[in-house]
Amino acid sequence: MKLNVIIVSTRPGRIGKPIGDWFFEYAKENPSGFDEVILTDLAELNLPLYNEPKHPRMQQYKHDHTKKWSSIVRDSDAFVFVLPEYNFTAPPSYFNALDYLVMEWAYKPAGFVSYGGISGGLRATQSAKPILTTLKVMPMIEQVAMPMVFQHLVNGKLEPTMPMIESADALLPELARWAGALKTLR
Repeated sequence: MKLNVIIVSTRPGRIGKPIGDWFFEYAKENPSGFDEVILTDLAELNLPLYNEPKHPRMQQYKHDHTKKWSSIVRDSDAFVFVLPEYNFTAPPSYFNALDYLVMEWAYKPAGFVSYGGISGGLRATQSAKPILTTLKVMPMIEQVAMPMVFQHLVNGKLEPTMPMIESADALLPELARWAGALKTLR
């Protein structure tokens, strides 16, 4: 099974990259049932605002960026979205990336590593879950929330706290359980 860690923020100066790098490395070292862990950075994928002429349900993609994204999502069995909170919600890059596809998401679980100020991105996660269920993705209850995350960045790297590590340890095996169970529906 393949776990895909997706860095959602595309903003210049973002802190999502060191957070995503930490979780990706942690998941590789503690796979909890995943054979492979990959990292997808939406900033590198560079999806423009949705621009396919046909509805994604048809899977008749015109653009190479969509074909690449489709392949990445189709070949993944579970997702962890590294999600910042912008104005009490998930950023536009998250919704845009989800909107590009329909069928490729179905019957897979997703978790969150959220970050921000005092809420640790929890409000963003709550706003991010309903669209996942519409795409037949099962959002996990377990998540890694990082309040006041700036305090844990040293020289551009995340220094995780014990609660962050313990939360990751709770999330990863749960994702693997659900990924294995939902694979039978795909």
